Amino acid sequence: MNGQFNARFVGRRLAPVLLLAACFGCAPQSDDAPAHLDNELLARSLMATWESADTDAMLDLFWPDATYDDFPNQVTYQGIDEIVAYLTGVHAWGDDVFMNVGRVHAGPDGATAEWVFSALQNRPLGSMMTEGTGREVVLNGVTILEIEGGRIRRAADYSDVVPMLLQLGVEIALPSGDTLSMDDAGN
Repeated sequence: MNGQFNARFVGRRLAPVLLLAACFGCAPQSDDAPAHLDNELLARSLMATWESADTDAMLDLFWPDATYDDFPNQVTYQGIDEIVAYLTGVHAWGDDVFMNVGRVHAGPDGATAEWVFSALQNRPLGSMMTEGTGREVVLNGVTILEIEGGRIRRAADYSDVVPMLLQLGVEIALPSGDTLSMDDAGN
């Protein structure tokens, strides 16, 4: 009698679990799953092209009329030629360019990539730095991508460039008359 009781008891407890497993196992798979994976790969590929300055790869990643917003510098790049110039521009002033991609959050129409950028500033950086400092720059940021048909339609970078300026030795004048420097920032 005890054996029959145990079998019925286990059967009653196991039945709902088996029913749920059958329901989830037979449920149709999401059509978005491949798009999520493709969009994550596209975001990681974009970060790799920043690092390598591979212009051929950049041409494949973007639509010819794509837009790239550089929000920290308040500049919008329109079209593939301007985007390629933006993405390769860091190599004009920096050596040992590295993009460490953290998490990538991908969906069916886009992706967001968290990253840490680093480079050595060995050549002039526009009018801001007229000579190379040899200093390492480390910058955290996020890139948001709008993806259409397997290519980037729009990208937007978000980061805080103040730490970069401080790392390069720039002193920032504050409205109070004080200055902010790397020594003041505690680094």
